[in-house]
Amino acid sequence: MNPIRKIIRTDAEWQAMLTPDQYRVARKQGTEPAFMGPNWDQKAKGSYLCACCGTPLFSSETKFDSGTGWPSFTAPVASDVVENHEDRSHMMRRVEVRCTTCEAHLGHVFNDGPRPTGMRYCMNGHALHFKPEGS
Repeated sequence: MNPIRKIIRTDAEWQAMLTPDQYRVARKQGTEPAFMGPNWDQKAKGSYLCACCGTPLFSSETKFDSGTGWPSFTAPVASDVVENHEDRSHMMRRVEVRCTTCEAHLGHVFNDGPRPTGMRYCMNGHALHFKPEGS
C-alpha cells in the first residue's frame, strides 16, 4: 500500500481555485441544501472525485438513491481515500467524512444504508466532481 501524499494549500489558494459553493462546503465544512447540489440525481456510470484535489473517492457502482437529496454511497472506492472524524456541530453527534489527500469536508457517514455494507456515505455534491465512465 502506498502512503497517501497530502496536498496542503493556504486558505487563499483554495479560495482562488474553487467555486464559492465548493469552497464553502469543502473547506469551511458547509452543507448544501438537499436536492439542490450537483450529483444528487446523477445516474450515469463513472467516478466521483474530490472537487479539491481530484482523488477518486466513490464509484457509481456503490451509489444509491437514499431519498435524502444528497449523493449517497455504500462505500468509498478504497478504505484509505477517506477519513472519519467526530463531528459535534449543530448540537448533534455525527461522523464527518474527509478526503484523506487534502482533508476536504465531504459529508457524513451513517449506519442506516443498504446491504452489503449497511453504510450511507451522505456526501455534498459540491465536494465531488463526477467523471463519466470512459472520459
